[in-house]
Amino acid sequence: MQLIWLRCDLRLHDNTALAAAAARGPTVAVYLLSPQQWQEHDDAPCKVDFWLRNLTILSQSLAALNIPLLVRTATHWDQAPAQLLKLCKELGIQAVHVNEEYGVHESRRDAAVSQTLKGAGIEFHSYLDQLLFKPGTVLTKTETYFQVFSQFRKVCYERLHRSLPALVKAPGKQAAPHISSDPVPVSINGFATPSQTLQALWPAGEDEARRRLDSFTDAQIDYYQSERDFPAKPGTSQLSAYLAAGVISPRQCLHAALHSNQGEFESGKVGAVTWINELLWREFYKHILVGYPRVSRHRAFRPETEALAWRDAPAELAAWQEARTGLPIIDAAMRQLLETGWMHNRLRMVVAMFLTKNLLIDWREGERFFMRHLIDGDLAANNGGWQWSSSTGTDSAPYFRIFNPLSQSEKFDSEGLFIKHWLPELAGLNKKDVHNPAKLGGLFGVADYPAPIVNLSTSRERALAAFKNLQSRLPAGGHDE
Repeated sequence: MQLIWLRCDLRLHDNTALAAAAARGPTVAVYLLSPQQWQEHDDAPCKVDFWLRNLTILSQSLAALNIPLLVRTATHWDQAPAQLLKLCKELGIQAVHVNEEYGVHESRRDAAVSQTLKGAGIEFHSYLDQLLFKPGTVLTKTETYFQVFSQFRKVCYERLHRSLPALVKAPGKQAAPHISSDPVPVSINGFATPSQTLQALWPAGEDEARRRLDSFTDAQIDYYQSERDFPAKPGTSQLSAYLAAGVISPRQCLHAALHSNQGEFESGKVGAVTWINELLWREFYKHILVGYPRVSRHRAFRPETEALAWRDAPAELAAWQEARTGLPIIDAAMRQLLETGWMHNRLRMVVAMFLTKNLLIDWREGERFFMRHLIDGDLAANNGGWQWSSSTGTDSAPYFRIFNPLSQSEKFDSEGLFIKHWLPELAGLNKKDVHNPAKLGGLFGVADYPAPIVNLSTSRERALAAFKNLQSRLPAGGHDE
């Protein structure tokens, strides 16, 4: 008997570990509920709810193949080895199969499980699945992990030219075992169930993920490069939550994008090339997680930036978190996050730069807040994005690059449609004034909309001074890397 231990790979199709387990004999699936661990990792309630909803649908798909899904609890990952060993002994399991996960805690957990099972004579097999390339196989000429995306991408392109990662077939139907599936819980203590409105925005299941991928690559991908920066337009694939939970795989996304572009990933449709680029950014940040484990430990990728004089400004942090900064594009973006569990990618950069540069608040505060609210929360991508915006990360924006929220707003939401959707109190303003109601002055201003909590130009100067001060304290030669 084989056991597939499901984690962030909640799908039947193109699931490497599941296919490998089923190929070796009768298979049972297990999912471990780990609420304490999830809380320590700041997993959002809407994300936990999304996992459970997807698990419920996957359980039905597995049942159609006579693969029962068992649900066990290992409150903390420290309990995973004992729980899995107990289950293996109960069922007479010969081998456990998993898809590799990345991050310090994930690697430690899997190493502990592997050691415990092997000590009891049970095989443990892990497979490359949530990435196109195994971390440690895309390296510089000096055998180190890349720190610059464009160089990383070049090597990925060379590898893809030689061979494309193949899709894995879904397993066939097996003989019915004498084991019944467990019910999947509808909710978990400590994680509030999100609103039905939010749930309706993110229907669960592989069919929905595939539908989104197909509709995006059939038509929208052509406009991706030109429309992806405009939050009022449906310019993005809306697949990030499904990728984060493993309801769809990056291989499936890559194959669909290539299919829409006659097999090309460097030429042809600029939209398809740009989207494949985004898949490779996702890949890059996961490789960074493995190559530079400090980023899993709430440390800056560039250690010298740990000395930055971040401000302790709880009232300003709260205003940012609660969408009352007085800057409409920031507040509209934060409301989108709070109400939908998702934020448009361009706006993630805008609000992150505002927090870390204009407010000079530590990027870790923003990273944590995002993880606690994002349905697509992913340690590597979220950390990579925050460190990019705050100029503490790999291949990040130079410290003097500071987005101006007003010009970003005027450029990417010129009609104010996105702002007016999320801030209906500003709906009466014209498309010029809606970006900066404070300019109207108290007499003509909007009664129930706050004044800006910060002066953009003086706060920009403050950020530049803090970073310049850091530069002057560095030893000759720059990085202490």
